[in-house]
Amino acid sequence: MIIGIDGNEANVEKRVGIGEYAYELLRQFESSRVQNLEFRIYLKNLPMGHMPKEREGWRYKVIGPNKMWTQFALPLYLFSEKVRRPFRKGTPPQVFFSPSHYAPRFSPIPTAISIMDLSYIHFPELFTKHDLYQLVNWTKYSAKNARKIFTISNFSRDDIIKTYGKDPENVVTTYLGIKSQKTMNNKQNMDELEKKFGIDGKYILFVGTLQPRKNVEKLVEAFSKIKDKKIKLVVVGKKGWLWEGIVGAPERYKVTERVKFLDFVGDEDLPSLYKNATCFVLPSLYEGFGLPVLEAMQQGCPVLISNVSSLPEVGGDAAVYFDPENTDDIAKKIDQVLSDEKLRQEMIEKGYNQIKKFSWEKTARKTLEVLQELAKND
Repeated sequence: MIIGIDGNEANVEKRVGIGEYAYELLRQFESSRVQNLEFRIYLKNLPMGHMPKEREGWRYKVIGPNKMWTQFALPLYLFSEKVRRPFRKGTPPQVFFSPSHYAPRFSPIPTAISIMDLSYIHFPELFTKHDLYQLVNWTKYSAKNARKIFTISNFSRDDIIKTYGKDPENVVTTYLGIKSQKTMNNKQNMDELEKKFGIDGKYILFVGTLQPRKNVEKLVEAFSKIKDKKIKLVVVGKKGWLWEGIVGAPERYKVTERVKFLDFVGDEDLPSLYKNATCFVLPSLYEGFGLPVLEAMQQGCPVLISNVSSLPEVGGDAAVYFDPENTDDIAKKIDQVLSDEKLRQEMIEKGYNQIKKFSWEKTARKTLEVLQELAKND
């Protein structure tokens, strides 16, 4: 059996969100070595160095043109493989998987996609016009044509079923995983963090792409209200859409000297930022999952998160929750965690137990089982 996969989300230098999800699935698929199972990874560009190396049963196919790739280049190539002209060697895939919202516009073989969340449906005002158009329209046709849809929380699963009218049997929850400690063991102390990032003293940490639904402006406002006026706020994340208001928030709330923006931080440094933080705060208005919650727990960092969308699913009883629309509530909960050492230790221990529920191996195994069953039943 051959499984075709759109590998473009994974084939980027700085992976966040769906890019990290796609990469970890590919890494797990390549290492699975299931008998009589082959993978063909379709790309717009040559595979980057971090991608799994080619071998028998794991091949890359680079096709173009890049523009409107899922609309024209990919589906036309899949059709050409399916036709199997006499001079064409090889066998076409029996199923095609896109670990993103976008499937081939038309496909001669069964397709499956992944939809992380429907934030663009519930908060359209938080997206640029171009991104919103693409998310709404391309996801709609992809969801309609997909035989199976993977998503990353039961909250998102229910949302997808309701929004796109899919049969519940065809929408599958596969929780995200978390990297093992072996890949995140290069811990740095505060002196090293100060040299590298200019961070000194105690700090509260946020990790996530700078975009409106992450609610960072409200976090900055809440931060300006907490009792400890010496602690800092460190904001880690690359600039997404509509980021300008976010980076301007510290000046508006008169905490410019106490807020530091670090942009994207890679896996070699991120664990140290979690490990040395006094607490991690994620005030999102909407999350399909919220992987930084688990990353913080893994490093023994107390977690405070919004009480909405999928976040209670991910945080379980290990997190402290607040109303993301209420800056007084956010500030109150932060003050509570900062001042109560017993509570902090309880949160840390519960966090270690919570992360045991999640692994990329489990995510990939379930995904692969569904794809193989889809191919067999076609």
